[in-house]
Amino acid sequence: MQRWRGLHEVPAGWGRCVVTVGVFDGVHRGHAQLISRAVDQARERGVPCVVLTFDPHPAELVRPGSHPAQLTTLARRADLVEALGVDAFCVLPFTRDLSHLSPEGFVHQVLVERLHAAAVVVGQSFTFGYKAAGDVALLRRLGERYGFNVDGEALLSDRDVTYSSTYIRSCVDAGDVAAASAALGRPHRVEGVVVRGDGRGRDLGYPTANVAPPMHSAIPGDGVYAAWFTLLGRGPVVGTVVPGERYRAAVSIGTNPTFSGRTRTVEAFVLDTEADLYGQHVAVDFVARLRGMERFDSVDELLVAMAADTENARTALDGG
Repeated sequence: MQRWRGLHEVPAGWGRCVVTVGVFDGVHRGHAQLISRAVDQARERGVPCVVLTFDPHPAELVRPGSHPAQLTTLARRADLVEALGVDAFCVLPFTRDLSHLSPEGFVHQVLVERLHAAAVVVGQSFTFGYKAAGDVALLRRLGERYGFNVDGEALLSDRDVTYSSTYIRSCVDAGDVAAASAALGRPHRVEGVVVRGDGRGRDLGYPTANVAPPMHSAIPGDGVYAAWFTLLGRGPVVGTVVPGERYRAAVSIGTNPTFSGRTRTVEAFVLDTEADLYGQHVAVDFVARLRGMERFDSVDELLVAMAADTENARTALDGG
């Protein structure tokens, strides 16, 4: 899959294609349905399929400080859409100039002049252009003018739940990682670099990887979780941890109230491994919430709870 940042990276001589447009944060089941529809149309036409997305999130420019919690990094988003059969992933920097383009200007400059869209696939609630003035009906009219078809797809839903990034963020924030997984079609992932903490876990016999995620990451609510831990990249084996392989982990999220902590952290105790993971880029895929965050009256009580957390995580991850 080709990966472009900005329309200037579209190759010279680029021909017609099928385009699907959106932020696609999470690439959840609803997004996957939409993107797969675009891929199918591209295959039928014998042309490439392009996913067009934006960075930063448009909300951050339109309403500074309102950037929603991010379900996936851009790199992860690209990997996920590539697995769906997309041919090109185009990240459009969301600048003030872009935000002020009229709906007609956006269609003409982006979809027609640069991408040469033969068809555009979007969700039924898709809006575009200055102050989100354009909708699917206008897109269809512009498509008739410029010679491309428009497919407005209803978002996938299950009973009373419509799969959306907003819904998934609310599940993650509440610690309901099982519901988030159901909507995503896979466990919710938090990536980050392992940084040095206070070393207390090692002193207690439970050395943890203190994961520092990127700004705006969607972090599950405070509590203890069963999760899969993966060392990302293609580097050498670190201790007994092999890059790309997943390992069971019990993960604590919160301020460590037993020790009167104030900084919220993501600490992963990786089971059955020995490794110095400082500085490594890792992923934590959340499978189940084991309990809420608690303050214990003594270290001995905390150790009993941590032993139980470890075994409960093992059971949850082994399907028990």
